[in-house]
Amino acid sequence: MKKYLLGCLALILPLFTFAQDAQEIGIDQKIDQVFGDLTGWFVQAIFYQIPFTDEVSVYWVLFPLIIGATYFTLYFNLINFRGFITSINIVRGKYDDLEGRKDHKVEMAKMPFTDEEDNPDTIRVEGHEGEVSHFQALTAALSATVGLGNIAGVAIAVSIGGAGATFWMIVAGFLGMASKFVECTLGVKYRDIEDDGTVYGGPMYYLRKGLKSKGLEGLGKVLAVLFAIFVIGGSFGGGNMFQVNQAFQLVENITGGSESFIHGKGWLFGLVMAVLVGIVIIGGIKSIAKVTDKIVPFMVAIYVAASLFVIFANFSMVGDAFAQIFNGAFSPEGIAGGFIGVLVQGFRRAAFSNEAGVGSASIAHSAVKTRYAASEGMVALLEPFIDTVVVCTMTALVLIITGNVTSANAGLDNAQAILLTSGAFESAISWFPYVLTVAVILFAFSTMISWSYYGFQGWAFLFGRSKKMEYAYKLLFCLFVVVGAAASLGAVIDFSDAMIFAMMVPNMIGLVLLAPKVKTELNKYKKAIKELKA
Repeated sequence: MKKYLLGCLALILPLFTFAQDAQEIGIDQKIDQVFGDLTGWFVQAIFYQIPFTDEVSVYWVLFPLIIGATYFTLYFNLINFRGFITSINIVRGKYDDLEGRKDHKVEMAKMPFTDEEDNPDTIRVEGHEGEVSHFQALTAALSATVGLGNIAGVAIAVSIGGAGATFWMIVAGFLGMASKFVECTLGVKYRDIEDDGTVYGGPMYYLRKGLKSKGLEGLGKVLAVLFAIFVIGGSFGGGNMFQVNQAFQLVENITGGSESFIHGKGWLFGLVMAVLVGIVIIGGIKSIAKVTDKIVPFMVAIYVAASLFVIFANFSMVGDAFAQIFNGAFSPEGIAGGFIGVLVQGFRRAAFSNEAGVGSASIAHSAVKTRYAASEGMVALLEPFIDTVVVCTMTALVLIITGNVTSANAGLDNAQAILLTSGAFESAISWFPYVLTVAVILFAFSTMISWSYYGFQGWAFLFGRSKKMEYAYKLLFCLFVVVGAAASLGAVIDFSDAMIFAMMVPNMIGLVLLAPKVKTELNKYKKAIKELKA
C-alpha cells in the first residue's frame, strides 16, 4: 500500500506545476484543439445525429439500444416485470441455499466442472465462487451509473423536452432492465476465476468465449478486443476526468465561485480525490464493493429523501405534475420539435444514465458469488429501475413542481444543469445545495472507483494480469484524476464519452447472438427455485 501511494504521488506531483501553468498559458486549450482535430471523426461517427425534422435529430446509437432492449423484453417474456419480485428476493438472500452458502458450501466447493459446450478451455470451481455478494455487486454497478446523469441529465432532458420527457425516461428505464439482465447473466456465465479467487469478466470474455461456442471465434476475438479498447478509454474520460471535473466545478461554485478559496486550484482538489481513489482501488473489487455498498445506499437515500420532502411539501401540485408528464409525453406543445423530440430526449437521457446495453455493468456483476449465472442477471435488472425509474423520476418531479421546466433553460451544459437542479431543491430546502454538493462528490467518487475496475478489466484482457500491469493502470487512472480536475480538456472528454457508447456496438452484437444461451441459464435457475420451494 505504501509503495503504491508513494508511486502514485511521484507521478502526480510533477503535474501540479504543469496544471497551474497550463491554465495560465493555455496549454490545455492547445492540447484540446490538437486532440480534437485528431479524434473528431470518431466522436462525430459515434454521436452522429440522424435528422428527423428541422428541430429534431436522433443519435444513431439510441436505435440499437432501444430496439435491443425491446427485443430482449419480448424474447424473455417480460422478465423485467415478471422477474421483479424474484430479483428483490435474491438480493434479500431468500435463495442463498441455491448458492451453496449454507449446508453444502464445503462439499460443493470441491466439485470442479468444465462447461464443455461454452467454456472448453476453462475449468472453474462450482459452488461458492466469486468475490462479492449479490448486494455488493449491485451497489458497485449502481455506483457507476447513479450520479451526474440523474441530476444534470434529467434537468437537461426536461428543459429541452418538457415534462413529457420524464414519461419516456421511465419507459426506457423499464426496457433497459431486460438488456441489463442479458449482459450480466452472460458476464457471470463466461467469466474467468483465478486460483486465488480473483474474477475476470465482462463483455471481453463472453464475446470471445460465447461466440467461439457458436462457431464465430474470429468475430468474437475482434469484438472482444474492440470492447476492451473502448472500456479503457471510457474509464479514463467519462468514468474519471468528467466526474472529477464536474464535482470540482460544483464545489467551487458553492464556496464562492471566482472568490472561492479553491478557485484555480483544481489540481489540489484532484490530488485529494486521487489519493482517496487510489486507497480504495488498490484492493480490487472487494475493496471497491465494501465502499460502494455503504456509499450508494446512503447517497441514494439522502437524495430520494430530499426529493420526497420537496414533493410532499408541495403535495397539492403533485397531481398536476403527473398530468404534465403524461400530457407532455403524447401531446407536447411546441417543445423540442413535438412528440418525436420529447420521446428522443427521454430515451436519450435514460440511456446515458443507466448504460443498459453498453456492457459496463456486467464487469462488476461478473464478480458475484453464485453458482447460477441467471441469478445475477435477475439482480442486475433492478439497476435501471433504481437509477432511472426511481432516481431520475424524483429529480424530474422536483424540477416540474418548482417550476424549472422551461424552454428558457434549453441548451444547458452539465455544470449549469447541476446548478439548476440545486436551485430547485434550494427553493424548498435552503441548505440543500450544500448537501447536494456532498452527494455529487460521493456520486463522482463512487463512479470513479467503479469505472477504474471496468477499465482495469479491459486493460488486463489486453496486456495481461501481472501485478506490474495492474499497478501501471491504477497509477495512470490516479494521474487522470488530477488532470481531469485541473484542466478543461473538452475534446478529450468528448472522445472518452464516445468510447463509452462505442462499447455498445460490439456488446449488442454479442447479446443478440448469445440470447439463447441466456434463456437456457434462466430456465436452469427457475427450475432450481422450484425445487427449493418444493
